[in-house]
Amino acid sequence: MANTIADRVYRDKYRSATLEKLLRNALVTEAICEVDRSDIKRIQNPYGSQPSASVQALSGHYIVDDFTTTDEALDVTDEVIVAEHIFDFEEVMTNFNLFANRTEEQIYSIANRIDRYALNMLTEEADGAYTTPVGGFTDPVNIGEILSNLLSEVAGYSDVYKGLFLVIENTDLPGFMEYQTEKGFSFADAALKNGFYSSPMGVDVYVVRTGTFASETLGTKTYTNSGHRVFGVKNVATYASPRGIRWEEKRVSGKTGMEVVCYGYIGFKLWTPKNDLVVDITLA
Repeated sequence: MANTIADRVYRDKYRSATLEKLLRNALVTEAICEVDRSDIKRIQNPYGSQPSASVQALSGHYIVDDFTTTDEALDVTDEVIVAEHIFDFEEVMTNFNLFANRTEEQIYSIANRIDRYALNMLTEEADGAYTTPVGGFTDPVNIGEILSNLLSEVAGYSDVYKGLFLVIENTDLPGFMEYQTEKGFSFADAALKNGFYSSPMGVDVYVVRTGTFASETLGTKTYTNSGHRVFGVKNVATYASPRGIRWEEKRVSGKTGMEVVCYGYIGFKLWTPKNDLVVDITLA
């Protein structure tokens, strides 16, 4: 007797593989934050006050200081979701793979929203602050000064070895391109031959679409980040997505075809002891 496998099994396998592949490639959040996909809804991270050492003349005596402990936690309070209904005649009568197309489109939509959510949270919670010279990143004359000043904001901290990042929007890119093609021989040649060089001065630059940094409410969070960008040390913030992104396909009464829903639960936290390692950039 031959074994048979339902079409749904193949569809779920395709969806899972495509979803994880595209999400990991698309998300800036994955590159700059620690990611937790466990079932935990609340991640605890208590921290103590910073002790202060002193230098004194030889005496053998000391003063005992008190210290305090602060409870801090990441709570998963929001979800990201997109849903569509594909009628049976739409899939049957199209000249391309409608199922694969909607899978990829929904994944892109989910990735875009997750990045928007996490990057705005990161910017909002950053303790570091920097205002660019007039013209911001669009003026190539400013790029060297901006990068130097941003590097000085986190220089000397032990966590810097984790790597540095800068997230800009696509409208900032022309200034970077002009700056790179004008600086040095090998640097300029590399930029002219290969296009945008993504790690000037050792800083990994990530480019997102215009409007990612916004003043709006997403889920339970409200941001005021229009005209802002963000810089800092990698992996000092945590993005939580319990069980990752999931997909449901279901029949709906009164309609042919299937309703498809892509969703996930999300939370984000820039841990207080590391707040100084992330800089909220205001464009002048």
